[in-house]
Amino acid sequence: MPSDSVLAARVQAVLDIPLHRFLGMELRDPAEPSAGIWFPVAPATQNQAAVLHGGVVYTLMDVASFLALLPSLSDAEHAVTHDLTVSLLRPVAADARVDITGTVLRRGRAVAFMRAEATVDGQVVAAAQVTKSVVRVG
Repeated sequence: MPSDSVLAARVQAVLDIPLHRFLGMELRDPAEPSAGIWFPVAPATQNQAAVLHGGVVYTLMDVASFLALLPSLSDAEHAVTHDLTVSLLRPVAADARVDITGTVLRRGRAVAFMRAEATVDGQVVAAAQVTKSVVRVG
């Protein structure tokens, strides 16, 4: 388990990724980063049909899963995605708020398995299975 200051720095590093800032990603609960993220369906996140682009959902499902896993990673560990399967269940209209939560199903020594859900007004709009390799850093 990372120390509180290391965990906060690692969360901030995720928030500071330029793509995440561009997409408008925010923590659902700044005091509890593993509670997930949210983002607005702004023009930059829409496809030509003026609904949420699936690639944005894929990206942020991965982020929410990583934030859920982060408290279980030591200071010398990082996790990289090696499998991500997302099911888009319904279109999301412009100006909606999308909430994404990740859950760690199992964290082994070398592999972690997560699930993520995206909701709009409490209705599930996408679901994902995420597998990450746990790697040593430093």
